[in-house]
Amino acid sequence: MKKTIVILIALLCMSTVFATGAKEFGPDESLEYIKGKGNLILGLDDSFPPMGYRDENNEIVGFDIDVAREVCSRLGVLLVLQPIDWNAKEQELATKQIDCIWNGFTVTEERKKILTFSESYVNNAQVVIVLNDSPYQTLDDLKGKTIGLQAGSSAAEALDDSPAFKSSIKGVVEFKDNLTALMDLEAGGCDGVVMDLLVANYAIKQSAKPMRILSQGLAQEEYAVGFRLGEEALANAVTNAMKAMVADGTMANIAEKWFGADITVIGK
Repeated sequence: MKKTIVILIALLCMSTVFATGAKEFGPDESLEYIKGKGNLILGLDDSFPPMGYRDENNEIVGFDIDVAREVCSRLGVLLVLQPIDWNAKEQELATKQIDCIWNGFTVTEERKKILTFSESYVNNAQVVIVLNDSPYQTLDDLKGKTIGLQAGSSAAEALDDSPAFKSSIKGVVEFKDNLTALMDLEAGGCDGVVMDLLVANYAIKQSAKPMRILSQGLAQEEYAVGFRLGEEALANAVTNAMKAMVADGTMANIAEKWFGADITVIGK
């Protein structure tokens, strides 16, 4: 009986290895999969202006949305917008609830281990927002203070990559989204909020809130589109579509609409 069980376990292990190998080394049909079903499901945090958010009519709009819609048009598929819990974005992608993560998504070394990325299309940075009338001018001034950030965001990774700063602060409070974090800052719940520079500039400008950005940032970053690991064909197709948009001026027009200037870097 014991011998039979051992043989069965060995066979099970072999079948697992072969199955894994087939998945890892099989043909990349990611682009055919998207074209076959006729749509690209884009996962996003729908409260991340100006990249992707809900406007006064509850419609999802933003820079990334406009770019993605044009990319899908060129690929011949329909764009489907799917708001997700940003803290569970990788799980949503792995289970095929979505086909990509495209919403001010920062490329990091940790994410590159589990995802395939398009080429980067916008440069960014992680910065700290404080109230206008606060005494804070540098990161050192926030020693012993409380910092807020969005759960599951690259702000958390930037903080982890700045151990001296992280160890100097009192604590970190995580929020569902950046807008909630900024509301907490305004109410005096935290002393500063770490977030994306592009989003910070837009939020302060549009809301006219009494806030400012510290000149000393935490990290330089790049935005790209995230796909399931190994989906090079789909990632390359999206990259090539964006490069074509750069060549014919479409990308610049979209950037100028949202930022007042062409801030994109892809294909340049």
